Amino acid sequence: MPSNTQILLARRPQGAPVPEDFQLTETAIPEPGEGEVLVRHRFLSLDPYQRGRMDDAKSYARPVALGAVMECSAVGQVAASRDGRFKEGDWVLGGYGWQTYSVRPAKALIAIDPKEAPPSTALGVLGMPGLTAWVGLEDIGQPKEGETVVVSAASGAVGQVVGQLARIRGARAIGIAGGPAKCAFVKDTLGFDAAIDHRAPLDPALDAACPDGVDVYWENVGGAVQAAVFPRFRDFGRMVMCGMIAQYNTATGAAATGAPPGPNLGPVVRKRLRIQGFIVNDTGWQRYGRFRAEMLGHMAAGRMQWREDVAKGLANAPAAFIGMLEGRNFGKQVVALD
Repeated sequence: MPSNTQILLARRPQGAPVPEDFQLTETAIPEPGEGEVLVRHRFLSLDPYQRGRMDDAKSYARPVALGAVMECSAVGQVAASRDGRFKEGDWVLGGYGWQTYSVRPAKALIAIDPKEAPPSTALGVLGMPGLTAWVGLEDIGQPKEGETVVVSAASGAVGQVVGQLARIRGARAIGIAGGPAKCAFVKDTLGFDAAIDHRAPLDPALDAACPDGVDVYWENVGGAVQAAVFPRFRDFGRMVMCGMIAQYNTATGAAATGAPPGPNLGPVVRKRLRIQGFIVNDTGWQRYGRFRAEMLGHMAAGRMQWREDVAKGLANAPAAFIGMLEGRNFGKQVVALD
C-alpha cells in the first residue's frame, strides 16, 4: 500500500546540522476531514529560516518538536478534497513539511496555475522568497531612481529578486555573492550593475562599485559582509534586515556566541539611518495577489530572471539543506519529489 514518507527532526543540532539530526520514516497517508484537502507534494522549499526552527529557542514561531516532521512549505496536487474550492489534480501552494503528503485546511491553500509559470516557482520567485523581497523593498528599502542598493547573497532565492526589483525601480543594484560563477550569474543573467565576490577583499571592490556610498543595504548574511558595507552608508540610508545566515549555526544564549563583532552603530544617529527587520508573514500574504500579478508581468516582459537548485528525492533533503546553509546551492533550493 502507498505510504507517507517523512523526514523528522531526530535531535537538535549542535552548531551546523549533520545528517544524524534527521530521521527518515514511513507512516500511513492521512485522511482529510471536512473542509480539508490531502496534498500530494511535488516540490518542497528549503530555506535558511528552517535552521532556526531546529533550535529550542524563543522566536517569532514555535520550534519544530523532536520527532516531528521538519517544517517547510510545499507545492503539490490535490489527491483528495473535502472542500468545494478544490478538486483532485488541482495545483496548490501550501502543503506542509518534509513529507510526501499533508492534510491542510482548504482556506490555508493558494491555487496556482501551472500554465502561468512552472509550479516550483511558487516556492521561489513567485513564493515566499520573492514575496519577502517585494515586501522588504516596498515597506523598508524603498529604493528611488538613481540610488545604490547593495544586496548580500545576491544569487540566492531572495537576493536575486531584490536586485532585479531595485533595477526595475530605477536604482543601481550591486550584488555580493560567493565565487566567479555566482557573480557572473548576478551580473550577466540577473542584470545587476556589478557583482562582488565576498571571498575576495571587500573594501576595494565596494569602493569601486559604490563610489558615492550606499543608500539601501539588503542584509541576508551578516558577519564580515555587513561590517564592510555598513561604513559606506549615505545619509538617510536604509538597512533591510532579512537574515543573518553567517550566524545561524552559532550558539545561542551564551556569553560568547562565536559570531564576529558587529559594526559600530554610532553613525546611525549622525547619518539618520533606518535599520529594520521584518517577517513576511506579518503583512505579506495579505498582498500576495498584487505581488503575484506584478511579478508575472515582469516575468512575461523578460524583466525578472530566476534560477533554481533542484535536489531530487525526499531522502536527499537533509543533504541539500546542509549544503544550502554552507552556500553550496546556486539559486532557490527546492526538492523535487517523485
